[in-house]
Amino acid sequence: MTNQTIYALSTAWGKSGVAIIRISGQNAKEVVRLMTNLETVYLKPRYAYFTPIFHNVSRETLDKALLLYFQAPHSFTGEDCVEIQCHGSKAVITAILDSLSTLPDFRMATQGEFTKRAFLNKKMDLTEVDALLDLINSETEIQRKSALLQMEGNLKEVYKNWRSELLKIYSYLEAYIDFPDEEIPNSIKESILNGVFKLIKEIDEHFKTAHYSERLRDGFRVVIAGPTNAGKSSLLNLIAQRQAAIVSDIAGTTRDALDIYLDVGGYPVIITDTAGLRESSDKIEQQGIEITKEKIKDADYILALFDASKDTPAIFKNLKKESKNNILYIANKSDTLTFEQCSVFEKQGCLLLSAKTGKGLENLLKTLANRIESDFSGAASLPLTRARYHQYLQNTLNALKDFSFDKEIELSAEDIRLAARELGKITGQIEVEEILNNIFSSFCIGK
Repeated sequence: MTNQTIYALSTAWGKSGVAIIRISGQNAKEVVRLMTNLETVYLKPRYAYFTPIFHNVSRETLDKALLLYFQAPHSFTGEDCVEIQCHGSKAVITAILDSLSTLPDFRMATQGEFTKRAFLNKKMDLTEVDALLDLINSETEIQRKSALLQMEGNLKEVYKNWRSELLKIYSYLEAYIDFPDEEIPNSIKESILNGVFKLIKEIDEHFKTAHYSERLRDGFRVVIAGPTNAGKSSLLNLIAQRQAAIVSDIAGTTRDALDIYLDVGGYPVIITDTAGLRESSDKIEQQGIEITKEKIKDADYILALFDASKDTPAIFKNLKKESKNNILYIANKSDTLTFEQCSVFEKQGCLLLSAKTGKGLENLLKTLANRIESDFSGAASLPLTRARYHQYLQNTLNALKDFSFDKEIELSAEDIRLAARELGKITGQIEVEEILNNIFSSFCIGK
């Protein structure tokens, strides 16, 4: 890390009520001295000053803004930081950035450099860095909550504790390497083997949360499936609140899969309309039906929609047999049914819906959200959130499974050392430059 002071726009570029320009580094206070009338000697940390901002060269007034000073190490980066909260005019932002560029040893920040400095100054570890990026990218309530939990260090503590256990085991083994004439007591061996076995089991359990994490980031896959003219495209349009799919009484109108992205109870969901399931001689429709079958295989949930005025859930007998996914049976066109008929379908576990009037949609979406929450509640607290984590944990697991007292103790100790090293790569306790560059390049310039 260089001694240069960095600066960048931390809010989105464009017209806005307020824009924030962030400055971090050992010379950050020079901004106060050279671009305002404030006295740096009397500058209070975490105190907002309303002040004119001048251009360092021309001394022209650029804006009247709020200025805040954060003294090291009590700042986001752990360095001296200054924030200028100016008006969000493109002209104002450009002028202030131009003035900053004239200051000695100041330069524009690179992508993620503020956060990288926070990591290097031990203000956060790599799991918290990843969580910050997830928080910035979050679009639903559950994504926000999940990112905040990880930022609070929940996941870091798990990996930290696992690594501490491994280092404890490693220290025992190192002690007996230094004294080769000493036999390792059976009680110590048993304790070590139990510790290794326990850790293997916990990592295996942790792997099961990977699917939840992937879906939380990319969206849970929900497929609307059913026979032709059941109202699948009408349901998709109802959910989307727009004409997303063509609706027609002609069987086989939908030939391809159509996706919409939705926030369902705080969960990101991809809902897919598919071609009707039936036998067809039309080659194009046949391709659509094959696509439907593939979508069903990959789905987390299937909305098995049928025309309740002429069909029953029994038409999905083969689908239920072939699919291991969660199926929600939807009795569409319930507005044409009698009270008694509706009661029969409800007793069969069907959700009543009228894609024509919209009645039943709220209950359908609420049921779907509750099902996701119920199915993934165990994974929600400590999800395996990155493919990078998965790789290092797999390496850890491989090393632990290689561990044995049946080989030279030096080789056994090396297995434990390698396992601890792989865990350290997740949190950044072992620095690997390539890993750091890949992570921080994902951030925007002002973060």
